[in-house]
Amino acid sequence: MNKTDNTVEKRRKPVLDLTLSAMFLAAGLLLPFLTGQIKQIGNMLLPMHIPVILCGLICGWKYGLGVGFVTPLLRSLIFTRPAMYPDAIAMAFELATYGLVVGLLYTRSRWKCIISLYRSMIAAMIAGRIVWGVAEIFLLGLGENGFTWEMFMAGAFLKAFPGIILQLVFIPAMMLVLNKTGLVKFSKHHKKHAESSES
Repeated sequence: MNKTDNTVEKRRKPVLDLTLSAMFLAAGLLLPFLTGQIKQIGNMLLPMHIPVILCGLICGWKYGLGVGFVTPLLRSLIFTRPAMYPDAIAMAFELATYGLVVGLLYTRSRWKCIISLYRSMIAAMIAGRIVWGVAEIFLLGLGENGFTWEMFMAGAFLKAFPGIILQLVFIPAMMLVLNKTGLVKFSKHHKKHAESSES
């Protein structure tokens, strides 16, 4: 690829990222309809999380952060689900953290591979749930009538377990498919390359 091609590619990248981010935002708004607008099922499958994580991985942390923050708030305004207070507000900070952390870690990973992908996703999931818990504390307070440790464990892990498994299976599979199309490019640490760099 010559210098002219590189320049054209750099100009196209922001336009492509913006277009893909709009698609991920739309997916985040529409995917929860697959759960039938039933809060309990939505809490288990976490349909808004998948587009946000994919956005961070493919478009970068800035787009992941923006899409993650806007999606639950916009969906609450348009469809009244999730409820704006406290659910959508807490989710806005949670999903923004997902998009930020997964995009930042994966972009800065030396090798773009499945191992780096899982590391970035797991770190983002942990960080997002911590931020969600902190946001709930600020919104509801602590104590018997506020946000409790039991509520955190149930909302962050126990009830969300099916959604966590879905994300850990579906997102890497989707990234592998996108790698074959050329939209996402994996790079692996080859042994020969490592040996040549050491000599």
